[in-house]
This record gives sequence, structure tokens and C-alpha cells, in this order.
Amino acid sequence: MSKTDDNKRILLHTCCAPCATGAVERLILEGCEVALFFSNSNISPESEYEKRLESARSLAKILNLPLEEDIYDHDSWLSFVKGLEGEPERGARCGKCFKYSLKRTAEAADRLNYPAFATTLTISPHKISKMIFDAGSEFPKYKPFDFKKKDGFKRSLELARKHKLYRQNYCGCEFSAHQKS
Repeated sequence: MSKTDDNKRILLHTCCAPCATGAVERLILEGCEVALFFSNSNISPESEYEKRLESARSLAKILNLPLEEDIYDHDSWLSFVKGLEGEPERGARCGKCFKYSLKRTAEAADRLNYPAFATTLTISPHKISKMIFDAGSEFPKYKPFDFKKKDGFKRSLELARKHKLYRQNYCGCEFSAHQKS
């Protein structure tokens, strides 16, 4: 990519490899140069985090994309959402969790000199895009892509199957996992 296209470089917060597939495809079609950023301290247990990270590594290799890995600090995330443990899925805890992940991504974008960042979180039909956009609005480099539009989630399922990527059955935090059982 030429220097004049620098504004098309984007760091993509990657909640999981399946969600990243459709988001990456769309960004590339829009002329972006994408790097993945795996930052998911909300995921519990750590063994689940490791499965998702390994799947993100596989996707990065398949698509020949750079992958930046954040540190896993579940205790910090728990402190950040303290008091919201009983909130339902799509409630206040989720908004706070989005803010945590987007703040980490904004810091990484600055550190790695990316002019913009987005998140794969908006591809999920289980997430409210407006909540994610609201969380991202305080970060100047945040680009509010709604990846669930244009059948984004359906496309991510197709691509995840094609690439044989691990697909989880809950968002990642122990509180949503307990709600599923």
C-alpha cells in the first residue's frame, strides 16, 4: 500500500476468528490494509481464551495478516465490570466490556501507529451495534463499521466453516456462560 493510502490502515479488534472472517473480507473489499488485534481479557476460563487465540492465529496465517496479541488480564477486566456481574446479556455489563476492549484497542492503535481501528463485535446478532458505537465514540480513531449489515454474520459463518475455525457458543465471559446453562 502506498503512503497516500495510510488512512486505509486499520487495526481490527478481533473478538474471535469466526467474527473476524467477514469483517476482514469487507474491510479488504473497501480497500483497507488490516491487522488483527486479539484483546479479550473478558474471556473465561483461560483455556477458552487460548482456544480462541489459537483460532485467531490460524486465521491470521490463512489470510496472511499481521496479528497483534494483547496480554490476558482477566482480573483487570473483572475489576472494570465490578458491580455488573448480574446484568443480563446485552445489558450494562456488555457496554462496559465493549469500552474496556475498545480502550485497549485504541491504546494499541496509538502504540503501533495505526490511524484507525474498528471491532469485529458488530458482526454478531447477539450484540447491539449502537452500544458498541457508543463505547467507541470517545476514541477519535474509532471507525464505526456495522459488520452485521450486508449479511455479514451469515458470511462469517460460511468463512469460518470453510477455514475450519473454532466457534464458541457464548460471548466469552463467565457471566454470559452461566446465563446459557
